[in-house]
Amino acid sequence: MPTLIDHLIRLTDHRDREPLDLSLAKALLDLTTIQRVVIARLMVDEEQKRWLDKVTLDAGGGGKVVDPLRVNLKRLPRLDDEPDRVRCLRDNAEIEVAWAGEDGPRIYYHPLLDEVRDDERGVLEIHASGTLDDGARQIIAQVHHVYRNMHVLLAYSDHDPLTGLLNRKSLDDTFYSAMLEELSGNSSAMASSDPAAVAGDAQVAASERRHRVPPNYWLATISVDHFQLLNDKHGHLLMEENTLLITRIMNNTFRTHDRLYRLGGDRFAVMFHCPEESLAQNLLERLRNSIERFSFPQISRATVSIGFTRIQADDTPDAALERTEQAIDYAQKNGRNQVCSHAGLLRRGFFGMVQRAGTVDVFD
Repeated sequence: MPTLIDHLIRLTDHRDREPLDLSLAKALLDLTTIQRVVIARLMVDEEQKRWLDKVTLDAGGGGKVVDPLRVNLKRLPRLDDEPDRVRCLRDNAEIEVAWAGEDGPRIYYHPLLDEVRDDERGVLEIHASGTLDDGARQIIAQVHHVYRNMHVLLAYSDHDPLTGLLNRKSLDDTFYSAMLEELSGNSSAMASSDPAAVAGDAQVAASERRHRVPPNYWLATISVDHFQLLNDKHGHLLMEENTLLITRIMNNTFRTHDRLYRLGGDRFAVMFHCPEESLAQNLLERLRNSIERFSFPQISRATVSIGFTRIQADDTPDAALERTEQAIDYAQKNGRNQVCSHAGLLRRGFFGMVQRAGTVDVFD
């Protein structure tokens, strides 16, 4: 049986935040006599907050891990359907609920994280057969504390400091893990006694993940038209303000579980799940139209050129970004302020005409 030190080492070994939830749940089950761990996160669907049980693990070995990109939000419980979770977040404190008599089973609710944005809020839910003793509560508190510290450290390293969006490093680090299907479909990993197999250890080869990439994930790159000219004319500080406004429009356009990135300067990106190309095009057109119609301070109007591509099973971040950049190059040479699908360019026979205007700038 892994010790407390073993689990703390595994928690601190991670280099991105995706595996942390599962590692936390596995550690608590191994180190205490609790019956179940649920890690629930708040999601937003058209301004309606809902609960996603992202990780559910049972002491007997069952459970599941849900990929937020693949879930149907409208089927999730609404915020008020889970009043004890709401009370936990509202009071920012542990809530203990005895649901079958004073001596019966308990559910303990803990705020998952502290001082985070709304789109990262969640609850650590612990099911026990009775009242937890002081030793178990101390172990839970210690492991949870390490988890929170790691989350904060990794958040600093994978977010753009100006906009709060994910950065290019994060895109490289999480390109495959962002698209993992529910681990409940991987019975061998879920039944394994090796915590690294269940927790999606960082040493898992990227080639294994590629074979599990679903066919309906999309990556889009968004380029602000004439960004350098606007920067030279109006100044860096004003363009930073307008960059924040573009970030707000992006956050309002996409769902909370879609991955939004700032690649640096005039470049943004988004990774999202969508069943077909036409719907992906419509979503990106909505973003383009919202930015075009927005009244920005002093510059009044800004537009964007957007290129997007379907993520392929053997893709790498660089290969996918290369295709989105080719689509943007075509858009910029043909009027700007438009959304172009890389596959659409291929079908129309324009690929041979696309010339690279440059590479994606990466800013720390």
